Amino acid sequence: MASETTSRNTKDFVLLYVKGIAMGAADVVPGVSGGTIAFIVGIYQELLDTIKGFNLSVFKTLKEEGIKATWKKTNASFLAVLLAGIFTSIISLAKGITFLLETYPILLWAFFFGLIVASSVIIGRQIKEWNVKTIGMMLIGAAVAFYITIAAPSQIPDGLIYIFISGCIAICAMILPGISGSFILLLMGAYGTVLGSISGLVDGLKAIDVHMITKYGLNIGIFMLGCIVGIVSFSNFLSWMFKKAYALTMALLTGFMIGSLNKVWPWKETTEFRINSHGEEVPFLQSNVSPLNFEGITGEPSQLWFAIALCVFGFLVVFVMEKMAASK
Repeated sequence: MASETTSRNTKDFVLLYVKGIAMGAADVVPGVSGGTIAFIVGIYQELLDTIKGFNLSVFKTLKEEGIKATWKKTNASFLAVLLAGIFTSIISLAKGITFLLETYPILLWAFFFGLIVASSVIIGRQIKEWNVKTIGMMLIGAAVAFYITIAAPSQIPDGLIYIFISGCIAICAMILPGISGSFILLLMGAYGTVLGSISGLVDGLKAIDVHMITKYGLNIGIFMLGCIVGIVSFSNFLSWMFKKAYALTMALLTGFMIGSLNKVWPWKETTEFRINSHGEEVPFLQSNVSPLNFEGITGEPSQLWFAIALCVFGFLVVFVMEKMAASK
């Protein structure tokens, strides 16, 4: 069971809340992982250990020692504040990030590109000795992540079992640096179903429509159940991997982040569009192009120097955050 490994004051919890906001903002964007942010800001291991602590033994502790002791042993304060930040971000920043993706996509992706490059360097530096095994594991991680970024989204029916499986897989991706949970949902064909169910539930609540509330509420409930099962199971497996094969696990995560760079490359040509839950036409399939050819292909400015500046800025932000964490 997890435990309170750090004594936090009010300032620490405010900072943790801000870290949650950053994770939530990342999870909104298909292609950027909240797990990447957790690693950058130095809470990844504690997050895994805390999630792992929520198992059946919690009920025994609750019965024998009470709520206060259970809350402390499960590190619930950490998780509650972090989740509050994540949900705050998703609710309040989703529209802003969507606006930036639609209005300044090159500049936003350039910032994320620099951020992920720096993150992969930092994670790679955790490996004290590179050898054939670690290099091979890194290449495997890079290949898997790269394949995910180029795989064509599926069009699978939105049955309850599939929604449950989608929740299990997507939440695992969300805590893996380099792999985006929202993009996994898009690949599995469940992105529209989940967003549509959230929108439908809101509309049903506004109209007090029992049928809509039941239908879409069931979808969301099944998806959340899948998320809970997936994250508890996977966090135990990932934590076990860190303990048994730390270098190989770090090499795999480094590979994931390197492979994911294909998704966040700033200059893209849209080859196919889709209709989103609001009835709007949005990019569906895209291919990367050189910034030197971007304007000729798309007719839009490449914004090359601004993009390079933001890429460098994203890179530096990560290293400044790492230095601050090390100093603390």
